Amino acid sequence: MNTLARTVLTPLIASVFLGLGSSQISAQSPTLRVETDAVLSSVSPMLYGLMTEEINYSYDGGLYAELIRNRTFQHRGKSFASWLPASRGNGEVEIDAGSDGPSAALSSSMKLTIKARGAGDEAGVANTGFWGMGVKPSTTYTGSLYAKTNSPMKAHIRLIADQTGEAVAETTVDLSGGAWKQCEFKMTSKAEITASAQHHLEVLFDQPGTVSLQLVSVMSPTYHNRANGNRPDLMEMMAAMKPNFLRLPGGNYLEGDFIKERFNWKETIGPLVDRPTHRSPWNYTSSDGLGLLEFLEWCEDLKIEPVLAVYAGYSLKGEHVTGKDLEPFIQDALDEIEYVTGDTSTKWGAVRAKNGHPAAFPLHYIEIGNEDYFDKSGSYDERFQAFAKAIRAKYPQYKLISTAPNTKGDPDVQDDHYYRNPEEMFALVHKYDDADRKGPKIFVGEWATRTGSPTPDFGAALGDAAFMAGMERNSDLIVMAAYAPLMVNVNPGGMQWSSDLIGYDAIRSYGSPSYYAQVLFANHLGDHTVKTTASGENPRFFWSATVSTAEKVLHLKLVNGSSSAQPLMLEIPNAASGNATVYTLHGASRWITNTIEHPDVIKPVKSSATWKPQLSRNVPANTIEVIDIPLK
Repeated sequence: MNTLARTVLTPLIASVFLGLGSSQISAQSPTLRVETDAVLSSVSPMLYGLMTEEINYSYDGGLYAELIRNRTFQHRGKSFASWLPASRGNGEVEIDAGSDGPSAALSSSMKLTIKARGAGDEAGVANTGFWGMGVKPSTTYTGSLYAKTNSPMKAHIRLIADQTGEAVAETTVDLSGGAWKQCEFKMTSKAEITASAQHHLEVLFDQPGTVSLQLVSVMSPTYHNRANGNRPDLMEMMAAMKPNFLRLPGGNYLEGDFIKERFNWKETIGPLVDRPTHRSPWNYTSSDGLGLLEFLEWCEDLKIEPVLAVYAGYSLKGEHVTGKDLEPFIQDALDEIEYVTGDTSTKWGAVRAKNGHPAAFPLHYIEIGNEDYFDKSGSYDERFQAFAKAIRAKYPQYKLISTAPNTKGDPDVQDDHYYRNPEEMFALVHKYDDADRKGPKIFVGEWATRTGSPTPDFGAALGDAAFMAGMERNSDLIVMAAYAPLMVNVNPGGMQWSSDLIGYDAIRSYGSPSYYAQVLFANHLGDHTVKTTASGENPRFFWSATVSTAEKVLHLKLVNGSSSAQPLMLEIPNAASGNATVYTLHGASRWITNTIEHPDVIKPVKSSATWKPQLSRNVPANTIEVIDIPLK
């Protein structure tokens, strides 16, 4: 823990212990009574989950372990983004656009004309990665490329340290000449280097001739060693959140700006060379290395299940289809569900098996579209009804999620989205307390308290914790919730949307104060809510009380969003006298936060406390407490 964290938290820990039995708190203190034998409702077992989409370089340049940016050589004329000519000695290279490629999906390439006059002369191209390439010592990097040459050649592939020009990992690949061929390679970095993002890749040739390149890939090690997988640090941070589901492929990324730019799942499966890539609505190209199967394997690696969103005939710029024109999109959705859940005797289950995953995936919820309340044509009622009718006819077991209030189709769940500042989020805490329980259940599919950039500050964490307390109290109605956006590349140009839960660059990652609030709430959640009664508390004081039946533990969450301490008389008749465990998240102000350079300013502090059925407690200003209290 750094000096700043100790300075902030040491007085806080003292106040927690002093507050337990302090006689300084008046007998007229505000009171919170928790009756753990008065069960109110079950807590949804799916309550907390993940929502992601290709925004803020969340996949390419983020979670997806690919180091190469623009590996499929998207270009304008002779300009290929993130690629530069490179040479050693007196080697020279001329770069042009190639008119062919290794597949129908990747039907163009980069064409290099190499001039190498003598020993030591090399020329080719360099890739700068996503604001550099994260390289660690004694680490094996797995790569491949497609090449076509006019004669046999050698490709010298190196990871180069920007500051010294030293090759920190390298290998040589023999190119046989003739037709397009894939070449695979591995290279291991030197043991003595320091982990750093200041590296780039070079692919150089030491013989004159022409060579065309396509799909140049270098993958860093992945979580669970999954082929074509994800960064371990980011996966471990998600695992620590104890999620129950992943909403995929997520948000606007599902729809695209135009129909042709939607997440067309059939173009994201199978060999990478058969994936044409597509433009995301956040104005950069998605490699589609994270395709439908990789999303599902992401769920498998975290031991969670997908919430599958299917494209429903509407895109962000207003293009939409209705009537008979919906039929191919409905069939695509039915095929997608079969790909996820069908056994190998089905058409799309067999395709999934061919792609490397014979076993079906679990599925309970299907979302039809995304944020269709933006559809000014008013067509969503008709579109939802058409999709719901077809899906229920073939798959009656699944719950269907509507993305806008609609009068047709009888959705099982409605998706609500909230993006607010802290005070607005405090005002939302009681929104669902008296909501109708006879209609659809609620999925809060996107929500966040939005202060702080690129990741939230402590004020946002307070708003988040208050809102989560409200969701927990109403988790008979709110069956699922997911913060959004989940991730952001913090480099200049990496962010399209501020206040994102997890920040990273090419080598490091960190959790925001809001991330730690999520971790605490999800890791300390019971199976049912119990009756609470409060009086005299400040208007920015919030709480949740759930009980884990088997463990006989009360999970009491207290959120003081005020700049003044909250004295409190706690009455818990069924509390067992003895030690409770306290997890404290505190900020000296609402503005304090974590950054990529200072990731540990705000982190939970664990302590123990003596407990009894009635005691006085002082909850400090700007504080989130999660207390696990043993019960009789």
